[in-house]
Amino acid sequence: MKQLEKVYDPSSVEERLYHQWMEKGYFHAEVEKDKKPFTIVMPPPNITGQLHMGHALDNTLQDILTRYKRMQGFNTLWVPGTDHASIATEVKVVEKIAAEGLTKEDLGREGFLEKVWEWKEQYGGRIVEQLKKLGSSCDWDRERFTMDEGCSEAVQEVFIRLYEKGYIYRGSRIINWCPVCGTSISDAEVEHEEKEGHFWHLRYPVVGSDEFVQLATTRPETMLGDTAIAVNPEDERYAHLVGKKVRIPLVNREIPVVADSYVDKEFGTGVVKITPAHDPNDFEVGKRHDLPEICVMNDDGSMNDLCGKYAGMDRYEARKALVADLEAAGFLVKVEPHTHNVGTHDRCKCVIEPMIKAQWFVKMEEMAKPAIEAVKSGELNLVPKRMEKTYYNWLENIRDWCISRQLWWGHRIPAYYCQDCGEIIIAREKPHTCSKCSGSNFVQDEDTLDTWFSSALWPFSTLGWPENTEELKHFYPTSVLVTGYDIIFFWVIRMVFSGIEQMGEIPFKDVLFHGLVRAADGRKMSKSLGNGVDPLEVIEKYGADALRLTLVTGNAPGNDMRFYYERVEANRNFGNKLWNAARFIMMNYEGEDINLTVDLKDLIPADKWILSKVNTLAKEVTDNMDKYDLGVAVQKLYDFAWEEFCDWYIEMVKPRLYNKEDVTRPAALWTLKTVMTQILKMLHPYMPFITEEIFLGLQDQEDSIMISTWPAFIEEWNFKAEEEEINLIKEAVRNIRNLRSEMNVPPSRKAKVFVVSEDEKVISTFENGKVFFAVLGYASEIVIQKDNTGIDSDAVSVVIPNATVYIPFADLVDIEKELDRLAKEKAKLEGEVERVNKKLANEGFVAKAPAKLLEEEKAKKEKYETMLEAVVERIAHLSK
Repeated sequence: MKQLEKVYDPSSVEERLYHQWMEKGYFHAEVEKDKKPFTIVMPPPNITGQLHMGHALDNTLQDILTRYKRMQGFNTLWVPGTDHASIATEVKVVEKIAAEGLTKEDLGREGFLEKVWEWKEQYGGRIVEQLKKLGSSCDWDRERFTMDEGCSEAVQEVFIRLYEKGYIYRGSRIINWCPVCGTSISDAEVEHEEKEGHFWHLRYPVVGSDEFVQLATTRPETMLGDTAIAVNPEDERYAHLVGKKVRIPLVNREIPVVADSYVDKEFGTGVVKITPAHDPNDFEVGKRHDLPEICVMNDDGSMNDLCGKYAGMDRYEARKALVADLEAAGFLVKVEPHTHNVGTHDRCKCVIEPMIKAQWFVKMEEMAKPAIEAVKSGELNLVPKRMEKTYYNWLENIRDWCISRQLWWGHRIPAYYCQDCGEIIIAREKPHTCSKCSGSNFVQDEDTLDTWFSSALWPFSTLGWPENTEELKHFYPTSVLVTGYDIIFFWVIRMVFSGIEQMGEIPFKDVLFHGLVRAADGRKMSKSLGNGVDPLEVIEKYGADALRLTLVTGNAPGNDMRFYYERVEANRNFGNKLWNAARFIMMNYEGEDINLTVDLKDLIPADKWILSKVNTLAKEVTDNMDKYDLGVAVQKLYDFAWEEFCDWYIEMVKPRLYNKEDVTRPAALWTLKTVMTQILKMLHPYMPFITEEIFLGLQDQEDSIMISTWPAFIEEWNFKAEEEEINLIKEAVRNIRNLRSEMNVPPSRKAKVFVVSEDEKVISTFENGKVFFAVLGYASEIVIQKDNTGIDSDAVSVVIPNATVYIPFADLVDIEKELDRLAKEKAKLEGEVERVNKKLANEGFVAKAPAKLLEEEKAKKEKYETMLEAVVERIAHLSK
């Protein structure tokens, strides 16, 4: 048994151990058909990324489950990888070449992509190395990238299959357009932020009359693209206008008045302007009424050539000019402040512009149905269950998914356009001949696919699909997905419907959602607030184990958590507590056989108690972990290790360990090592490094705690009777300590302790535990008897079940010194009573003092008099 260093230093241990694990291939999984698989796919971080607290939490949870299942004997595979992150990466590289005075267009598509691949090679692996510092036990031999050859092949295969099935189409629909990034984005990438704005109330003249119709808009610049105004068909106020026309102010274009149930007649004036090319709801109204679609903006957010004098102006500049002109012409009724949700691009934070554009879409209605049913039937389990509401809400209201992006970095859409006849051919590579006109002049679609199109295939593309590999057959469907609740739309749902559509079954059985890691004040960590915490800095200072334990302790599925450095320090201290306990065990094993075994019948009740407790703990922790209550499980481990094992059991066994002649010493040593080993094994998924280092020091038979067996409940270790016995002694000790604390008796002052009981079982319990009871109860001597014979009348007492514990007062307190102290206390209290009485006897004070102050003084008088009475009684008792 090797000796541990005096102080645990994570910096000298963690890298060495991780390197050993990698060298020995402990993270690697091969197909073993006789073993049950357990599979996790890592949510692939962006190649633009750097480890942040969200990554740290997400990967810590995955690693805990992976290590746990590995120790349980599962064929465990955790697939790591990174995402090409089309928009984020393209922006980074555009910024980089801009610093060199270049644009994308200067380089051309191929030249630009060369630059992106160079960037990926330089920075793409950075986050992988950072995940290793966290202790992530991924199968790095199987690391994947969303644009590697296999994943790219899977993307093409799915696109072609969905197109051939009629699920992918090209059409003009309202999409979310980002004027800054110059690309469409999906609904899931739009963040709705509350912003201060206005309602502009406008008057539209009714054609052929003196009547005006009043309506309000938050985006007056879009009126240039109005093609109707709408009222509710049941709104009697406007029934006479339906079918008539109004004139758009300033533009003087006539548009119809239509009746549509989309309009809420109770909101505002009950009239809304319809701009099909710039609002998703208006688009649907437009389709129902066969309205024209007039797009009035350019891709950069400026007004286009259809906008007359406003053409070329930025959309917000045009808004100001237009409002001023409306006011001057008498069409502006009033302006009201209005707070509303505005859609912004989650990447660049630019306000998105709904616009009609020709894009590629995936029909979602049919694919959504089995995804909904998977959760309703219980086939797919969401943890926590409340996430089901969000899941259903999104799928039941799903719109067709816009999958094309106006970017160069990403999977290019496999669509080829015949330049001779316009035919579109979907193919893996450029066609030679057009099936329609026999021409050979083809141009590939310039657009790339939404990043989420490829990552939606991640659970099966990473296992070799579309090839029917042995890995795919063995490890799919995966076991659990661990992810933040904030990307349920982006990724989780897309993986579910993609898995069902392509593989015929769900991609994972469980989804464990975790919350956000927030700053100590509860605010979201962000660069703009400057309140982010770098996990790598925490690891450097406190070690990975302390960070991991902090991220999991108190963490419940789906809930946000706050990050406090005080917790990291407390968890580092917990690691030190374990380390010191291990060193204590090893020190006492010196000269002994580290592999000594004992018969369970040779254990004394204290040994059986702790063995039974850790046995029950194994059962409870396993149950908690199977239910994904990882925070609950580790809290039980923490409490048991610190309190029951270190604070109680180690103190109990010290007298036996220090007495080399004690025949029960081997039993104590065996129990210490056995229980410590069980604790280390259960803590290993949470604190992999320190548990491995201690484990390797405690024994010489196993190569690593990683591949040791997870503790299971052992019936032979179930000692309920002994648990009750030791719990009784613990209660007596706690009561004695509380009593001594109340009397300010220092631990160094020993006292005789009498245990009085007529219960033979209680007598036997205290007889068997005499040695450690004396140590824990600061006793000079333990006397166990059936009655009060020989016990002083002034002895203090505490009551425990079926027994009373007495301690002679004189043993606890030096009576002369106590009388001297009480005399001083009496004089002090008499002074306080006299002072209050004088105050209350002062008629001037009583007459002027507020009632509240008088009540306070009377309360003080009563308190001091009561305390004085108690002191006087105590002096009288001690003076007998």
